[in-house]
Amino acid sequence: MSKALRIKIILLGLIAAVTAAGSALAESRIKDLADVEGVRENMLIGYGLVVGLDGTGDRIRNTPFTRESLVSMLERMGVNIRSEALDTDNIAAVMVTANLPPFATQGTHVDVSVSALGDAESLRGGVLLVTPLHGADGEVYAIAQGSVAVSGFAARGNAASVTRGVPTNGRIANGAVVELELTYDLAGRDTIKLALRNPDFTTAKRIAEAINKQLKSDAASVANPGTVQVNRPQDFNGDMVALITAIERLRVQPDHTAKVVIDEASGVIVMGDDVRVSTVAIAQGSLTVSISETPQVSQPSPFSERGRTVVVPRTTAGVDEPTAQLKLVEGGLRLRDLVDGLNALGVPPRDMIAILQAIKASGALQADIEVL
Repeated sequence: MSKALRIKIILLGLIAAVTAAGSALAESRIKDLADVEGVRENMLIGYGLVVGLDGTGDRIRNTPFTRESLVSMLERMGVNIRSEALDTDNIAAVMVTANLPPFATQGTHVDVSVSALGDAESLRGGVLLVTPLHGADGEVYAIAQGSVAVSGFAARGNAASVTRGVPTNGRIANGAVVELELTYDLAGRDTIKLALRNPDFTTAKRIAEAINKQLKSDAASVANPGTVQVNRPQDFNGDMVALITAIERLRVQPDHTAKVVIDEASGVIVMGDDVRVSTVAIAQGSLTVSISETPQVSQPSPFSERGRTVVVPRTTAGVDEPTAQLKLVEGGLRLRDLVDGLNALGVPPRDMIAILQAIKASGALQADIEVL
């Protein structure tokens, strides 16, 4: 074998390896593209009190719900102070939220977030008292209690103050204990539905084809762009949990619509690789109006009897309108070429947003624009 032929074979092998690597990187696991119907978190919420604050709690006179909560709590402990005038700032009314994980068993610990409800200045150093956490059905699924960890802080003096982060929001790691389990017999089911996180006809079809190829049967079918139904084959040796384990690591190349996402508040632009632009000419110009004030002081002559000092206004106004040139953007460009073409115009991101919206209005942008 000649040296030139060996080099050619090596180059062809390298090209094939790079192509295969790029294709593998573009593929995603089914578990990253879809969720199993019924396997999800449940949101919990509760109302409680945080005590032990160093004078940064609610002002009782301004927050009646804090006072009533404090009075009710003390009455349950045998202390009656309903007729007394309370004036404490070491307690704060808070809302407690948590996410109940799927298949969480009784005794499982979950994290909770604590947020001030009244006019408390900080929750730093506080302790959350026993707080029941309710689900959407009104049932108590967890009980929360513990020391609140706050990352932000606030300091104040007579003439200045400084605040870092949000001191009225904290977190308790493993601060809630699950008391009521959510029963869901996944293993005994014969059918499941995979809910795509980004619904798409092509992606759903590819997922169904990958599952059928793995199971060597027609177990999966596309119900709609966002749902793939999977039936457990009769000859499958295992329950539904084993079936999910067998298919969730299958790799599929997802497809998506061409989209340009724009955040006008921050000037951020995100474009997908499938964005295409037809041939279009773009001109971008800016109008700058500048006004400057340089007042002058006019004084009377020395020893003048009737003269007085006055301020005479002096205003200078100017208009700068640079010449705008049309620049041609060739049609059928890919994302890299489109970005290079827009950067060649030398415009800031906010003007680029206006250009993209104008291109879309002209019908030359073959993509959807989503404004956040």
